[in-house]
Amino acid sequence: MVALDGPSGTGKTTVARKLAQRLGAGYLDTGAMYRMVTLAVLRAGVDPADANAVAALADRTEFTIGTSPDRPEIRLAGADVAADIRGPEVTKAVSPVSAVPHVRELLVARQRQIIDDVVAHRGGIVVEGRDIGTVVAPDSPLKVFLTASADVRASRRSTQDTAAGRQSSVADARASVERRDHLDSTRAASPLRAAEDAVPVDTSELSIDQVIVALSELASHRGLLAGCNAEVVR
Repeated sequence: MVALDGPSGTGKTTVARKLAQRLGAGYLDTGAMYRMVTLAVLRAGVDPADANAVAALADRTEFTIGTSPDRPEIRLAGADVAADIRGPEVTKAVSPVSAVPHVRELLVARQRQIIDDVVAHRGGIVVEGRDIGTVVAPDSPLKVFLTASADVRASRRSTQDTAAGRQSSVADARASVERRDHLDSTRAASPLRAAEDAVPVDTSELSIDQVIVALSELASHRGLLAGCNAEVVR
C-alpha cells in the first residue's frame, strides 16, 4: 500500500491514479468520498455547519466508490456524480462537512475495509487523501506527502477548473486553496499534516511523469512491487 497525502493543487489525484496504473494496483480517492457526502448534504438542503444534521444524513447516504485507476466509479444514490462533486459549491462546503467527527468515523471505517479488500484481491493499492498516513493507514509501508508552492497550486487549480468548464482565475483559486489549507489543517478531527515517517515530495518544479518515476522508485526500494503487475521503471 502507498499512502499519498497532501493539500489540494499538488497533483495528488493525477499522481495517485497514474502511480496505481504503473504499479498494477488499485486506487482509492478518499476525498471523493467526503465530496459525495457533501453533495448529499447540499442536495438535502442541510446546513454544512450543522454537525448533528450532517452526521444524521451521512448515516443515510448511499454511494459507490470505484477502485480502478483507469476509470474510478463515483456514484451517489446510483447516479454518476463524478463531475458534480468537483463543482464550486461542493468545494466550498467539503471542509466543514469533513470536519464532522461522525462523518470521519464512518468514512475511515469504510476506507479501511476497501483497502483490505483491494489488497487481498489485487495485491496493492494507492490511496490518496489528507489523513491516510496519519489516521486511515498509519502502518502503510510507504507514506508520501506531496507539497507545492501556493502560486503553483493556484495556477494548477485554475487551469483544472477552466478545463472542466468552470469559471476560475488564479487569484480566486489561490484564495480557495489557502482557505481549504487553513480549515483542513486546523480542524480537530484528523487534521491535514504529514506523518512523521512520510517522504516529502515537492512537486512545484516537477512534471507528473517525474513525480511518478520518483514514487515508483520509492515503492521499488520498499519492496512493494511483489504481488502487483508493476511496470519496469527506467
